[in-house]
Amino acid sequence: MSAVFRNWAGNQSITPAEVRVPASAADVAQAVRDAAARGLRVRMAGTGHSFTGVALTDGILLRPYALTGVQEAGDGRVRVAAGTPLRVLNQELDRRGLALANMGDITEQTVAGAIQTGTHGTGREIGGLADQVTELEMVLADGSITTVSEGELFDAARVGLGALGILTAVTFRVEPAFLLRNVRRPMPFSEILTSLDEITGQNEHLDFFWLPHTDTCLTKRNNRSTGPAAPPSAFRHWLDNVLLENTLFGALCAVGRRFPQAIPTLNGISASALTSSEYTDKAYKVFTSVRKVRFLEMEYAVPRERLGQALRETRDLLDLRDWRITFPIEVRVTPASDAWLSTAYGRESAYIACHIYRPTPHPAYFEGVEEIMTRLSGRPHWGKLHTRDAAYLSTVYPRFGDFVALRDKLDPQRLFSNDHLDVVLG
Repeated sequence: MSAVFRNWAGNQSITPAEVRVPASAADVAQAVRDAAARGLRVRMAGTGHSFTGVALTDGILLRPYALTGVQEAGDGRVRVAAGTPLRVLNQELDRRGLALANMGDITEQTVAGAIQTGTHGTGREIGGLADQVTELEMVLADGSITTVSEGELFDAARVGLGALGILTAVTFRVEPAFLLRNVRRPMPFSEILTSLDEITGQNEHLDFFWLPHTDTCLTKRNNRSTGPAAPPSAFRHWLDNVLLENTLFGALCAVGRRFPQAIPTLNGISASALTSSEYTDKAYKVFTSVRKVRFLEMEYAVPRERLGQALRETRDLLDLRDWRITFPIEVRVTPASDAWLSTAYGRESAYIACHIYRPTPHPAYFEGVEEIMTRLSGRPHWGKLHTRDAAYLSTVYPRFGDFVALRDKLDPQRLFSNDHLDVVLG
């Protein structure tokens, strides 16, 4: 079976030699052995939420539809099949009275795809998904199935880009389900710049969005609550999550595509529509969002202490250049990580994510911001657009050489590689 694989954003596609849907680790191992015997490469692709070509292969493409579901749960751990979508994992955990301590805001990815590309969310003390992993089951290039919970392979494979092996199961550290109190407040961008340490220090999970061509940000502050739960009304949920953040925003993007000169005015309308709100709900419902407007994204992690400089230089760049940017710039923070290729490895990090409406790609915008981020020792998100190669990445990841050496040892024939990995890993 063969078919065109296309990612969510529609900017990456490929026709593999063969597509398989394995139902077990043994099926994956057989596919790996078959690929090796036929001189093909092999990769597992999730739901296509990476903007780069990280998941592509011209060989045997494995789809994870049959590798789903919770396999074991107990003692603060949950083992889940690698192809399980995060939204399904959240529901299954909630049914058991459990939850992940932190997560990103998109839940369509598979658990394997999310951790392999370094999905991180935002947290003052709690890191991304890879930092909540306690064990990995994976198929290596020789077709063997191994389970790791410590040591070099574990630290390398948690954010492994699929280059060290194919994940078939992931065990997460979980905790009793908890509530988060979400407070949304518009705030001047200029005020945020002078209070970054204060607002990040005061909130367990801080996320804010700056609307280009305005001085307005929307801050989202999520902190644990003892309750009681007070979820938003059905109308408020529809107003914020359906009408404002998707339907109306999509319409403004479409108008901006046709009349680019109107974008600053349109952003001003969006800024004026922002209102304050508060609610308390189950953590996974507060962490996550629905994104229906298609976009392209570039995101860089910079040292936390350089966040203010990065934001000021980005603002100055937009003021200097005659660009029209509809999508907001998103900012998040995480503590240091010990996963070798985590964007937060060894340092407290801040993330600056730039988006552009999918029908109006803007390479100059991404290139201009990327120049700022790389000058500040930025690390690009592995699943989002960037132009960095192994020569640059080896200078910002202390364990990059160790990762490549381990890859060369485990997969000397580059069975798990592809054109994208040949660039970023060398």
